[in-house]
Amino acid sequence: MSELLDKLALYLQYPFVRYAIIVGVLIALCSSLLGVTLVLKRYSFIGDGLSHVAFGAMAIAAIAGLTNEMPLVLLITVISAVLLLRTGQNAKIKGDAAVAMVSVGALAIGYLLMNLFSKSSNLSGDVCSTLFGSTSILTLTKTEVWICCALSVVVVAIFLFFYHKIFSVTFDENFARATGTKAGLYNLLIAIVIAVIIVLAMNLVGSLLISALVIFPALAAMRLFKSFLSVTVFAAIFSVICALLGLLIAVVAGTPVGSTIVAVDIVAFAVCWIVGVVKGGLRK
Repeated sequence: MSELLDKLALYLQYPFVRYAIIVGVLIALCSSLLGVTLVLKRYSFIGDGLSHVAFGAMAIAAIAGLTNEMPLVLLITVISAVLLLRTGQNAKIKGDAAVAMVSVGALAIGYLLMNLFSKSSNLSGDVCSTLFGSTSILTLTKTEVWICCALSVVVVAIFLFFYHKIFSVTFDENFARATGTKAGLYNLLIAIVIAVIIVLAMNLVGSLLISALVIFPALAAMRLFKSFLSVTVFAAIFSVICALLGLLIAVVAGTPVGSTIVAVDIVAFAVCWIVGVVKGGLRK
């Protein structure tokens, strides 16, 4: 045990490890805040759809030879979030169908473009790292860390400032409209914020695992708490702890960062589920 702690202390001396931990914790926090809203609105897989859009955008950026792909990926993902929201409100194309359509289409087109135009000598490795996360989280520059911090602060500030509006839109959108709340505007805001979170999380867990950061904390919190505030607070704590623990395990054990974080999320969710079952049984 002491050897493990010594090894961890050694790794923490390196700035790139500290940068990865900071970014990972911030992404986990932001994902969990909006995750509760998405789960309650039964729109959990919007993260999955947008992550595949981000994959397609990254393929375009790679083909174009852009050194900084984040602006393009962020722009395309935000536009797709807006279009996805509008399409999901269409009577002919329901929300889940729109997400599935965008998800599969973007993933297929992105992979096709990478096969046709990519100049990389390790195409399969590039695709795998993009889908399941890569070690790029451990090669972040100080500038990228500051960008992530700034965007995370904006996301948290938006959630706190519009908390009551998001709450009303989440639970009863029709009532919110009746009371004068511009539900469409706040749904649009939620979609844009989720798009930002997706882009931030790409380097952490990859496009196929992003939904785990959104869904598991919310579902775990709902097993133990009932109020929106309690669920949101616990989901944030749950997500941050799991991300931190997963990152530390990945650094020390040399396992894939994204998969390790999701594995920790699954174990923690199982514990919360068991506690919820026991708690419910005791109440009876």
